[in-house]
Amino acid sequence: MENLSALSIPDINCLIKKGDIKVHELLDKAYKTIEQSSLNTFITLLKEESYKKADDIHLRIKNGEDIDILTGIPIAIKDNICIKGHRTTCSSRMLDNYVSPYTATVVERLENKGAIIIGKTNLDEFAMGASTETSFYKPTKNPYKHEYVPGGSSGGSAAAVAGLETVAALGSDTGGSIRQPASFCGVFGLKPTYGRVSRYGLVAFASSLDCIGPITNNVADSAILLETIAGPDSMDSTSIPEDVPRYYDMLTNEINNVTIGIVRGQLMDIIDKDVADVMEDFIKGLKFTGITLKDVTIEGFDICIPVYYIIATSEASSNLARYDGIRYGWIGNTKYDTLNEMYEVRRGVGFGKEVKRRIMLGTFCLRSGYKDQYYDKAIMVREKIRMSFEKALKDVDVLLLPTSPTLPFKIGEKIDDPVSMYLMDLCTVSISLSGLPAMSIPVGYQKGLPVGLQIVGRRLEEGTILKICHFLEKNGLASSNIENL
Repeated sequence: MENLSALSIPDINCLIKKGDIKVHELLDKAYKTIEQSSLNTFITLLKEESYKKADDIHLRIKNGEDIDILTGIPIAIKDNICIKGHRTTCSSRMLDNYVSPYTATVVERLENKGAIIIGKTNLDEFAMGASTETSFYKPTKNPYKHEYVPGGSSGGSAAAVAGLETVAALGSDTGGSIRQPASFCGVFGLKPTYGRVSRYGLVAFASSLDCIGPITNNVADSAILLETIAGPDSMDSTSIPEDVPRYYDMLTNEINNVTIGIVRGQLMDIIDKDVADVMEDFIKGLKFTGITLKDVTIEGFDICIPVYYIIATSEASSNLARYDGIRYGWIGNTKYDTLNEMYEVRRGVGFGKEVKRRIMLGTFCLRSGYKDQYYDKAIMVREKIRMSFEKALKDVDVLLLPTSPTLPFKIGEKIDDPVSMYLMDLCTVSISLSGLPAMSIPVGYQKGLPVGLQIVGRRLEEGTILKICHFLEKNGLASSNIENL
């Protein structure tokens, strides 16, 4: 295949070891594709640093040193994940010139294995959005149809992978921000169990929900990346102190007596027909695999959106209070007569419309006399949603439901309708509220646009999800079909 980024990580590793390709060739092709692209996926490219690392890797190989499976692999990083000495903008004017003084744990773990970070990708401002349209650096385009959105907030990462600008990418998922853009761009997107991957170095949106995970063109690459970035971290008190399984090795294990719970009822009543039709075709294919199917009803989809947005905006209001133009943030050239005027101008100009909307919502929910009516009550309902999912997963190995309630929509179509945009998270936020792992897999197309479905597993059972998704991929039921681009 002409574009080396279309190959899997194990295949690229094999070619590098045999001497059939050099790391420099991988970088040349990646950067050439990015420079010729009109998708607007990257905010910052790390070309000079990348080629220096390629030189070091070439010397190691020349000296006969063994290399890791990730050595020399180009990886893109969402621009709300810190890399020391480079800008971390969160796609906001507020952090346009911010240079991080430290590196995120996930980046350190990738670089320790020899991966090359080629650049930082576009996103919705401070990861708040479902289309990558709220970015200060203009929207990213969908690789399949450029007039459509790639999803969000990790739209840059998903579009870069689908557009073969990188072999793989990392995104962050608060309420669906890895899974929904993976669905819209026709690639694989994995949200781990909350705490499975360190959040150290991820700019906080909603601290009790934020997760980092991989976006790839195949399941094997997702397994390799998750195995690398997962695990406890002394710098993150919310990271889970559990050993990391060998996810990649687990893919070859046989799947026996697997039961998939098909989520029906309330949710499917509000899913667009285009998505529902693809899901029904996928279920028909499942029936020939030997996997047992069972209809499952889960309560809470009617309340998950308000619960999520109360919790997420409340935490965002607290986390973004630090961006005041004094400690962090945009300063501007205006002279101010009062401290309040300075705050109003710097935060008013530094933040975009959607971020300001969420800060105001969150501040309202936390104000004196309202916190117990909104935030505290939302936390109680969140626990009921989590218990509903755990109950459903007692009788099945994983759950199946749509990733997005609709197909990708046109750029500009929903940006002025925040409620409509918030409803794009309908299928994903309940899983985030439950802290469970889930993977969006590409399963079909409607009107020339990709459709993804989610495989949801029990807490810390990413290995089960990956193993089942790999089986589905091998049997032709899930595929990025990148040759269709």
